[in-house]
Amino acid sequence: FLPFQRKDRTIKPWDQTPSATYYAWKAKFGGLEVSDAKRLRALEEENARLKRLLADTMLDNAGLKDLLFKKMVTPAAKREAVAHLQTALGMSERRACAVVGADRTSMRYRSSRADDGDLRSRLRELAQQRRRFGYRRLHILLRREGIMINRKKTQRLYREEGLTVRRRKGRNRAVGARAPAPVLAPPNQRWSLDFVHDQMATGRRFRILNIVDDVTRECLRAVLDTSISGKRVVRELGNLIAERGAPKMIVSDNGTELTSNAVLAWSGDAGVEWHYIAPGKPTQNGFVESFNGRMRDELLNETLFFTVRQARTILARWVEDYNTERPHSSLGYATPAAFAAELEKQRSDLNPTVASPALLRDNNGRSLVAAG
Repeated sequence: FLPFQRKDRTIKPWDQTPSATYYAWKAKFGGLEVSDAKRLRALEEENARLKRLLADTMLDNAGLKDLLFKKMVTPAAKREAVAHLQTALGMSERRACAVVGADRTSMRYRSSRADDGDLRSRLRELAQQRRRFGYRRLHILLRREGIMINRKKTQRLYREEGLTVRRRKGRNRAVGARAPAPVLAPPNQRWSLDFVHDQMATGRRFRILNIVDDVTRECLRAVLDTSISGKRVVRELGNLIAERGAPKMIVSDNGTELTSNAVLAWSGDAGVEWHYIAPGKPTQNGFVESFNGRMRDELLNETLFFTVRQARTILARWVEDYNTERPHSSLGYATPAAFAAELEKQRSDLNPTVASPALLRDNNGRSLVAAG
């Protein structure tokens, strides 16, 4: 029977059937058997369980989305992530640990490490004074002051204080095998020369002639002027030889000033062998090139010059600090002056006269190819 519409109400099928037919329909469709009722209850429970699983999965996904751009590597970071999930999403500690993948025992850990406030403040002061120093050199400076701590602790505090010095990395080049050339151990045996260019705040350019001892890494002379000719180079070398004595060899590139007639004539008269590196091979003059890089990074890029006189004063102070205070990594973090004094002491004790330039540290794997 189909229902049909009337103006007053809708007629149902059972309104048109006899009472016996109505009761038969009710008995069949209105009541359920015991097995049917159990099956229906089981379906309802399964449906509720699936709904809970779906809700839990959606909650986990929401928590993971909140932590999408957070690094959760260290236990401290995981503790912060668990606390965030508990606060923001109302998760329990057990569930938040399961989402993050953390151990519940680590959530209740409280560090008993000392604050090291004085040490951190001193490290920040040294890093502010030596803005281009890494944690290794700062560690040497702390030990000089009597603060005897482990190098790894210095590195950890250096990283936590955000003092890391970022440097631009060059392209990786295939260089092949490198074997360091033997260098005469006594100081003042071989010098390296090179120029550094920069400009003042007014735009006026100047040059610096650097003379470095290849054995002790000392900066023997840093001459600053707006123009340095070949004759000026010869005059400065003559004054330096009068103070320290003549070297056996001088190494330089093929610059115009260093290949002039004045330089060629002087080297012949002074009896000093002058060696020119191959064109386009600055690694053959690696000692002074390394020094130029340190000067550029720690002095020229960090200082604003206004006059030549001011620049010469600042340069002289920096060279003095470089020779007597700055730890040198290739010398076992000793200063060039202290390393030269140790070599002189070894010479007086009749130690061998030929050795590596780094007697206090084995750095053959990182040595540059020397000229000669």
